[in-house]
Amino acid sequence: MTEAEFLHTIRLNPVNAAILDRLPQLQAPQAHLVAGALFGTVWNVRSGQPPQVHIRDYDLFYWDADTSYEAEDAVIRRADALFADLNVRVEVRNQARVHLWFGQKHGVTRPPLGSVREGIDQFLVECTCVGVDERGELYAPHGLADLAAGHLRPNPRNHTLTLYAAKVADYRQRWPWLREG
Repeated sequence: MTEAEFLHTIRLNPVNAAILDRLPQLQAPQAHLVAGALFGTVWNVRSGQPPQVHIRDYDLFYWDADTSYEAEDAVIRRADALFADLNVRVEVRNQARVHLWFGQKHGVTRPPLGSVREGIDQFLVECTCVGVDERGELYAPHGLADLAAGHLRPNPRNHTLTLYAAKVADYRQRWPWLREG
């Protein structure tokens, strides 16, 4: 899968297209649409399913040195207003804050992240490390071949590999043709 094919495919999901078109209006530093909204759309299309099926939420990452709850909440409120008409769950997270809550939620600490792309770099499954920024530029540090082929493998850059098996099981429940290796 080429970058152009990937960008075309993810826009077959009208929610992705709308979010990406509006993302510059969010005015959040380093804003990216990431994760399941992207790879899930690719896997849906590859398996002949509607582009939006099996997508639970639409994750938006940004990075701002202001790690206060109030600052993140202001961006969340702007996103709620900007995407309200889409009738989907949009999850907005300041990647500069992840280390502040991750340990309490998952029982494992993580070091602070210095950018959105550092957050993408650490997704549990290598082929899911994808994001598209507000300029429409793809970030895929592991390329797109495994994503297109449905090859799942643990990401050694992730700090919580104990969660990998559950993540893979969840993906394979929604897309049974995915394979480890």
